[in-house]
Amino acid sequence: MPPAVTGALVGLALAVAMLLFDYLSIKAGAAERAKRQFKKTVELDPTERKRLASMIRFCFFVPPAFAFFAWLIWG
Repeated sequence: MPPAVTGALVGLALAVAMLLFDYLSIKAGAAERAKRQFKKTVELDPTERKRLASMIRFCFFVPPAFAFFAWLIWG
């Protein structure tokens, strides 16, 4: 398998893991806040939405960056 493809796959796996971890931690924090405020629905505040949106945008750049550096190092 070419090094760039390997790097892209590793970058994709890392991006998905980072996004999943961040989403779960934000969701857990929102659930705790809802529990403290005695609310039944869990809602994300605007700051958490922006944080999640910026993480999604960042995750689009991780696979190409990993592909480029893998190609640069091993290719």
